[in-house]
Amino acid sequence: MIITIDGPSGVGKSTVSKAVAEKTGCIYLDTGAMYRAIALKTAIMGVDIQNGAELLRMLEGTSVGFRKNPDGSLSVLLDGEDVAGRIRTPAISRLSSDVATKKPVREKLVSIQREAGRMGSIVAEGRDMGTFVFPDADFKFYLTATTEERARRRWAQLRESGKEADLPEVEKELVRRDRQDSERAESPLHPSPNAVIIDTTNLLTDEVISKIISAVQG
Repeated sequence: MIITIDGPSGVGKSTVSKAVAEKTGCIYLDTGAMYRAIALKTAIMGVDIQNGAELLRMLEGTSVGFRKNPDGSLSVLLDGEDVAGRIRTPAISRLSSDVATKKPVREKLVSIQREAGRMGSIVAEGRDMGTFVFPDADFKFYLTATTEERARRRWAQLRESGKEADLPEVEKELVRRDRQDSERAESPLHPSPNAVIIDTTNLLTDEVISKIISAVQG
C-alpha cells in the first residue's frame, strides 16, 4: 500500500505523515529531508548548483537514505552520516527549494524514492508524491492552509527548536518558496486530480490524521 501526502511548507505534513504511518503500519518516507540532505552537501562542498557538470559530479559520489532508530524515528543519512539535526535550518530550507528545481537531483532522488516504494507499504510525504513519483498510489492526500497560518506554524516550530525567527520574514520566505515550487519546470507543486484535499487551517492535527485514517480504512 502506498499513501501519498503532499502540500506546501507549514501545513503539518511531517507530523501527520508520521502519525498515519504509525497507525497503518507503514514506513514513513520524508522525501523533503532527502532534498535537504542534498542541499546540505552542496553547501558543505561549495557546489554551484547552476553548474550542471559540477552538480552531476557531486551527485555521482553521494548517497542518501534513512535508518530506523529504536524509538521508531528515522535518521537521515547523507553518505552514511546522520544529518537529521543539520538540515532543518532556514538557510537549508531555502537552498533545498533551489536544489529541487534541478533535474539531475530530482532524477536521483525519485529513483531512490520509487525503490523504497517497492520495499513495502509506505506513507510518502512531499510535494510531488501523488502527481509524479507515485501516480498510481492507493491513496492520495493534499494538505493546504492559509499562508498566514502556515507562517505562524513554521515560526512557532523554529522558536520551539531554539532558533531565532521573525514572523514576517518567515511568511515572506514561504511565499517565495510557494512560487518557486509551483512554477518550477520539474514536477511543480499542485494537487493530483484524484487527491483528497484537506484544508488544515482550522483543524487540529488529530482531526487531520483522523480524516486520513478514515479514508484509508474505508
